[in-house]
Amino acid sequence: MATKIYTKTGDKGETSLIGGTRLPKHHIRIESYGNVDELNSFVGLVRDSVTEKELINLLIEIQDRLFTIGSLLAADPEKNKMQLPQLSENDITLLEKAIDKMNETLPEMKSFVLPGGHIAVSYCHIARCVCRRAERATLKLAENEKVDEIIYKYLNRLSDYFFVLSRKLTQDFKANEIPWKPRL
Repeated sequence: MATKIYTKTGDKGETSLIGGTRLPKHHIRIESYGNVDELNSFVGLVRDSVTEKELINLLIEIQDRLFTIGSLLAADPEKNKMQLPQLSENDITLLEKAIDKMNETLPEMKSFVLPGGHIAVSYCHIARCVCRRAERATLKLAENEKVDEIIYKYLNRLSDYFFVLSRKLTQDFKANEIPWKPRL
């Protein structure tokens, strides 16, 4: 018999962390890992909109790292006894190398660009924005609770990655990159 997906334990607006602590669903910790979960779903859209095998493999690696971040944020820092996967500086270095490689072929940025031009480019911009929101929520959580600095460092670099990826995909798909021209 299949396990039921619903437990009914959250019907009164609370949820459990890894470690058993119950928190209201609007708590900043829940918001933090909820934003990471949303980001992971958008990364799936980016992955589904491209065909380059190397890029797909990196996006799968990013999704794995986002599950790691989600589990770290979903764990009670005091009561959790489970061994959880961890992030490392190598995860950040992987993003930085990918950014540097893409930047080698991109034209110099002379202004902000309007998101869009191709569906894959738009998905990258959405992923970038959701990533920034996840980073902000995680930093807010870190003001009052222990959060490993590598988590928000990774999210910061990941948002940079999605911006550069949006520009690379604009180039790959020969889409039009529209510069923002402020009306003064």
